[in-house]
Amino acid sequence: MQRSLRNRTPENPAWEPATLASPHTQLDKAARVQRMFNAIAPTYESVNSLFSAGRDAFWRRRAVELAGVGPGDTVLDIACGTGDLARAMLRASADRVIGCDFAHQMLLRAARHPTLPTLCCEADALALPLPDASVTAVSCAFGVRNFQDLGVGLREMHRVLCPGGRAVVLEFTRPRRLAVRVAYELYASRIMPTLAAWVSRDRHGAYRYLPRSVVSFLDAKRMCDRLADAGFADVKATPLTLGVVTVYVARKGRHGSAPA
Repeated sequence: MQRSLRNRTPENPAWEPATLASPHTQLDKAARVQRMFNAIAPTYESVNSLFSAGRDAFWRRRAVELAGVGPGDTVLDIACGTGDLARAMLRASADRVIGCDFAHQMLLRAARHPTLPTLCCEADALALPLPDASVTAVSCAFGVRNFQDLGVGLREMHRVLCPGGRAVVLEFTRPRRLAVRVAYELYASRIMPTLAAWVSRDRHGAYRYLPRSVVSFLDAKRMCDRLADAGFADVKATPLTLGVVTVYVARKGRHGSAPA
C-alpha cells in the first residue's frame, strides 16, 4: 500500500502551490517543465484534443498556413512534444522538418508516428545544436512561455534562421474581451485542471501550471515587442478562437544581423 501511494504522489512533484504562484520566476523552471512533460507524455495528445474540443489541430494548421510553409522549406520545430505541429508542417509539403525537445518521453512518442519528423533532436531551446542560418523556418507551439529565459530562446530562433526566413509561434493568450476572458479563465483554472489531472493521472501539477503560466505570461503586444528585440522584423499577431491563442509570424531580415 505504501508503495502504491508513493507512485500516486511523487516525492518531488514538478509544481506545488508555492511555485505555481509565480511560475516564470522560478530559477529551476526549466527542470520543472522538463519533469512535468516527461510525466504527462503518454496522455499529452489525447488530453489536448479533449480539453480544447479538437481546436488544437485547427490552431496548428492555421499557424502553418500563416507562416506560408511549403515546398523548399527546412523547418525546425522547437518544443515539438509528440510531433503534432511537425507533422502538420510535413503535410504542408515542407522538404524537411527537425523536431527538437528536451523532454525525452515526448520525443519517444513523436518517433512512433509513421510521418515522424526527418530528425528528432533532444536539446534545450536555449542552446540549439544547429549552425547559424541553417533553416528557412522555425516554429514553436505552446512552448515559448516554458522557456527559462524567453529572450535567449527567441535569439536562438533568430540565429538558426536563414536571412529572410520565418518564425511562427503559437501560444495561449488571455482574451481581450472581458466576458470571454472570465469564462475562459474559469474553465482553465477550475474545471480543466481537475478533469485533465484525473484523465491523465497527473500528480505533478501540470494542468494547474497551464493556467498560471498563461495569465502570468506576456500579452500579444509585449510578445511582439520581445520578438522585435530578438532581431525579428515584420512581426504580426493573429488571434484565434476569440483570443484564446495567438499566432505570431515574424521574419529575419535579409541582412541577417543579430540584435546588439
